[in-house]
Amino acid sequence: MSYHRRYSELRALLLSASALTAITFSAALAAPALAQDTAKIAPKVMVITMFGQEAKPWAEGEKFTQQIKLAGLNPEYPNIDCTDEGLCHMTTAMGFANAASSVSAMALSEKFDLSKTYFLIAGIAGVDPKHGTLGSAHWAKFAVDADLNHRIDQSEVPDTWETGSFALGASNPTEKAKWSAGTEVYALNAKLSDYAFSVTKDVELLDGDGAKAYRKHYKGDIATGAPIVSMCDTLSSDTYWHGIKMALFMEKWVELLTDGKATYCTSQMEDNATLTALKRASEAGKLDFDRIALLRTASNFDRQGEDQDALESLKSESGGFKLATTNAYRVGKAYAQTILTGWDKWQEAPQTDSTK
Repeated sequence: MSYHRRYSELRALLLSASALTAITFSAALAAPALAQDTAKIAPKVMVITMFGQEAKPWAEGEKFTQQIKLAGLNPEYPNIDCTDEGLCHMTTAMGFANAASSVSAMALSEKFDLSKTYFLIAGIAGVDPKHGTLGSAHWAKFAVDADLNHRIDQSEVPDTWETGSFALGASNPTEKAKWSAGTEVYALNAKLSDYAFSVTKDVELLDGDGAKAYRKHYKGDIATGAPIVSMCDTLSSDTYWHGIKMALFMEKWVELLTDGKATYCTSQMEDNATLTALKRASEAGKLDFDRIALLRTASNFDRQGEDQDALESLKSESGGFKLATTNAYRVGKAYAQTILTGWDKWQEAPQTDSTK
């Protein structure tokens, strides 16, 4: 081998080694930046809404400075937004399937440290006129699934039955279930729910002329009065049901499944699915299920008024939608702010004494 050839090979080898050293050195310099980019985000409060109009007041009222694109979220709502103060917000899209899959994607993501995070489910609902009115806000201690049951057509039920729906494994509508899916009832941290109510019961709620006029279809001081903040429980169903007969069954259903512990007042389409996803993540050690609060605000009544039929009522414009989306933000933010402001104590455990 000639001298010139050996010299060329040696020179090429040295150049390759120099290039490799430069690459390694550059990677070492970039390592801290990469670690910073992949550091987990630790929200103080994670707000969960279900569709765009529920999310809008949060987007307009909060200064979100960080946007996290997350695989597994609904394509219409692909990001989780966070403020510098530690409040984050996500939107699931409507219904059980969207809620469960989106919340699972968030709760199991390696991008977040949720071990000390408080969760606020804040959305709109139908309301029982005995317990609320258009724009009212209701904190729940129980969420009950309306759909996990047997059901036969009303025209085929025995004459002595009021409904064609009855519990799984039961032989009639008055019997409790003989077996279950395990997601029919969720009991939330009652002390945290009480606290949420106590610090928001005096929040100023939006009302409107359209809602005031529509309330005249109903009777009772609560249904016809101004919106209030209260505590009562919620019922989840993928079916957007409506009407007096169905509402009366739903009241009994909630009472049956909770042994009379829960009081039905709001109907919505996601909460048991959302809570199932959070429960699974809690069981996996990702989060604390006792740090969940559930708020539903009334955009419509769940049944017709005195001078209406069910279909007419379902199709009516009640004037409650804007009130409900706005009040979910007003009440939800008032609760969340107490956690953000008192984080030094809240991060260790819920501080459920509102006098502290």
